[in-house]
Amino acid sequence: MKNLLKKRLIIPVIACALFLTTTAFRNDFFEIAKQIEIFTTLFKELNMNYVDETNPGDLMDAAIKSMLADLDPYTNFMNEQDVEAARINNTGDYTGIGAKVKTLKDKLVIVEPYKNYPADKAGLKAGDEIIKVGNTLIETYKEDAGELLKGATDTSVEVTYKRQGKTQTATIKRAEVEIKAVPHFSMVNAKTGYIVLSRFNNKASSETNYALRDLKAQGAERIILDVRGNPGGLLNEAINIVNLFVPKGQLVVTTKSKVKKYNKTYYTQNEPIDTEIPLVILIDEGSASASEIVSGALQDLDRAVIVGSRSFGKGLVQRPKELVYGTQVKITISRYYTPSGRCIQALDYWHRNDKGEAVRVKQENYNEFKTKNGRKVFDGGGVFPDVSITASKNSSIINAIVNNDLIFNYATNYYYSHDVKDVNALQLTDTDFTNFKSFLKTNNFSFVTDTEKALNKALEAAKNDDLDDNIQTDYNTLIANLNKSKSSVIDENKTYILQLLTEDIVKRYVYAEGLYDYYKIHDAEIKKATEVLANPTTYNSYLK
Repeated sequence: MKNLLKKRLIIPVIACALFLTTTAFRNDFFEIAKQIEIFTTLFKELNMNYVDETNPGDLMDAAIKSMLADLDPYTNFMNEQDVEAARINNTGDYTGIGAKVKTLKDKLVIVEPYKNYPADKAGLKAGDEIIKVGNTLIETYKEDAGELLKGATDTSVEVTYKRQGKTQTATIKRAEVEIKAVPHFSMVNAKTGYIVLSRFNNKASSETNYALRDLKAQGAERIILDVRGNPGGLLNEAINIVNLFVPKGQLVVTTKSKVKKYNKTYYTQNEPIDTEIPLVILIDEGSASASEIVSGALQDLDRAVIVGSRSFGKGLVQRPKELVYGTQVKITISRYYTPSGRCIQALDYWHRNDKGEAVRVKQENYNEFKTKNGRKVFDGGGVFPDVSITASKNSSIINAIVNNDLIFNYATNYYYSHDVKDVNALQLTDTDFTNFKSFLKTNNFSFVTDTEKALNKALEAAKNDDLDDNIQTDYNTLIANLNKSKSSVIDENKTYILQLLTEDIVKRYVYAEGLYDYYKIHDAEIKKATEVLANPTTYNSYLK
């Protein structure tokens, strides 16, 4: 009788739950179908009736990007070319000329030729401007001109390029290109090994594993792992790299989502290489995502001392979903949490300011967590280093200088006008900085700040109100003072600008590989890491 009563109670409850779930799904499904139908009819009417010819592909591309822009910058639509680029990023393998290339409207600029790959063997150098590929002029080519350089292994492509105003040609034989996750590892001194981890593709952990074993065989008794500027990549590779230094079965990261199947806990699965070797991890504001999982997890487990500046603060996980016609959408599916329970996401994309901009989590809203040994760590602002090296100011004006290729172009000119015999002894001077500022003027560098935009808007409003005669003088004074302020910002960032120039110039002579050797001699973070590792008492004091 009791069992019958239980069944009578259970069946209505289940039925009710199914009804509610189905009803909720149907309501949601109806709303989705409704909005799709509205959009489809709008799209049809627009293309059929608009006064001028429209490009359906461009309209749809703009619509998709505008829709996704309201979410976060990591939820992106990927066309066929984007999907291929993502594949290359994840595997590190592709067929081409072996160079980093920037596509502009009328030319392809060689940003960096990879040592001993086809472009390098053909004599191309950073700064060369490709104006024609085969018989195709770049300035008249309507598609992605970078695709012209791709092709099957052992096929050849002729390029016409300009170098320092002179037109030249070269024939490049394409080949398979492998982009390493670990582009460099070596000994800093007799007992300290140095590993550069530049990306988290599907070879990251195996290459780091190899580097670690090799350095230990060379006598390394302590390790520096450099993830500065590493934007992240594959989650499982980050877990495997943590596993090199911690035991099997250790919690590394937890992901949480509204979709239950994405709620996961990730533990180390393999036997480690070395759980005792002293370890310093170098981070900076360019270290993001998987780099923060590695540094954050090893910090939480008191397994490494973190040196550098605060990391980027990306605590979100994305997953690609296949669509039709070879396209994909990469969707933010969850947040991740380090072993202490913190999420280091720094920007809040879901509570924006009046301008629609994501706001940084305020320090007073950080939550405190504890490492394995009870040290305080915090969420909400990236990974904070245990040993802080002052970060560059990296103001919007400096970003504008970099984004306008003025650092890059100055380095190109420097390379062709200076015969540097010993690159490791290169030290730029005050004279070089003065020359660079003159270079900015010669190239008509100008940058409109948000302050200027606001002042211009105020002046326009004053004109509409017939008040401009009264404020014009004050406006001119403010603009003059603002221009002086711009110049002072450049001076204040002198050290950082000279650092950027030096790095680019060094690569012109000895490629990216030689830059790491230069770092081992001159880099402040590597020097500090070496110093911390050399003193066991100092090293242990940061972990307890």
